[in-house]
Amino acid sequence: MATDTLKIGSATSDFQLLATDGKTYSLKSFADKKALIVIFSCNHCPYVQAYEDRIIEIQKDYAKDAQVIAISSNEDINYPEDSFDNMKKRAKEKGFNFPYLHDETQSIAKAYGATHTPEIFLFDRERKLVFHGKIDDNWQEPKNVQQKYLRNALDELLSGKQISVPETFTIGCTIKWKK
Repeated sequence: MATDTLKIGSATSDFQLLATDGKTYSLKSFADKKALIVIFSCNHCPYVQAYEDRIIEIQKDYAKDAQVIAISSNEDINYPEDSFDNMKKRAKEKGFNFPYLHDETQSIAKAYGATHTPEIFLFDRERKLVFHGKIDDNWQEPKNVQQKYLRNALDELLSGKQISVPETFTIGCTIKWKK
């Protein structure tokens, strides 16, 4: 369903998406941040659920320079757990410290070429893609993570270094496309 995935160095597509906090966000909403972390997400995926606490920690640890946004693009007829009302409940239950946006038309997922949840797109200040892939190398056991791909990319980006691992394969559930 998705088109080609954004390539490293590509500019991000702008958006106007409603979030679970009742606000509508666009790229301009985060213009003050040196980095923007876009995570395609949802409620029902066990991979996403396993990473939620780590995503909250990343936002907390990098709040000064970076902004996490999660975008749910799943259709919710066959996946009612991913409805906007249930997104609001999930954000509140988990105490999300980042906007959780609803891509009801699935146009943003298609523009990015996203295929999985959680799938990470890290953009620099000019909103050019510098990292694409997964958060780390162990979705099931946070204590046994060897490679913190997203944190390493953020550290390198914020210190002006070349991203040493700009891409990893993505893991998780597939985005649930409308028929």
